[in-house]
Amino acid sequence: MRHIRLIAATGTAVAALALTACDNGTGTEDEGAARPKATVAAAETNVSKSPESSTPVKDTADGGATEASPVARTEAPSTKPAASAGRKGQSTGRSVVLCNGTNTSVTAQLLSRPLNHMLLTVKNTGGKTCELPYYPVLRFDEMQWVPQADEGTQPQAVVSLAPGESGYAGVLLSAADGSGSGGMTAHKLTVGFQGMTPNSDGGPSATPALPAKGVYYDSTLKVTYWQKDLGAISGW
Repeated sequence: MRHIRLIAATGTAVAALALTACDNGTGTEDEGAARPKATVAAAETNVSKSPESSTPVKDTADGGATEASPVARTEAPSTKPAASAGRKGQSTGRSVVLCNGTNTSVTAQLLSRPLNHMLLTVKNTGGKTCELPYYPVLRFDEMQWVPQADEGTQPQAVVSLAPGESGYAGVLLSAADGSGSGGMTAHKLTVGFQGMTPNSDGGPSATPALPAKGVYYDSTLKVTYWQKDLGAISGW
């Protein structure tokens, strides 16, 4: 009988311990059920705090996390700078191009006053505003030297021509007092255009017609800078 009472007492103590474990949440049955929930919560916390991805996630049946549909992904805007356009007759972002033989008409007119002078007129025949930097680069026939510009005629700003507008440059062909040397008569004129840096290529040249008798020039040949106002060089 004593042996039976001892077994009963022991069973009662074990049952009491089991009930106590269930009450404080540390029982073996509760611990096994809580572990998957804690794993899912940790996974969700890690994904939401990740600095490398803002892609929405969803729970899977086994407690993991998978990436949502690619449609929901937000791409960051590109910071790559746009390629800049060239200057040779191409757009520069301001819808301005260089004036040259492709978008202008050029004429050369001999003047009676002042003597031994010629006027160059460039008209913008294109659809965009064009610019005339510096001064014309002249070449008569097969001339091997470049006439220099009168620095006193340099304008305050680069000449800009809207469609239909004209720009001008004066040409001193020869010295009125005969002090020039190497005089000759030319029958062909090529007008070159400069880019936005001195002596750079501004694009195709122009070949305005000369009088049938030709044009006489000598070593004093000189040009003005391009002008927007004809009056700026009328007395040059």
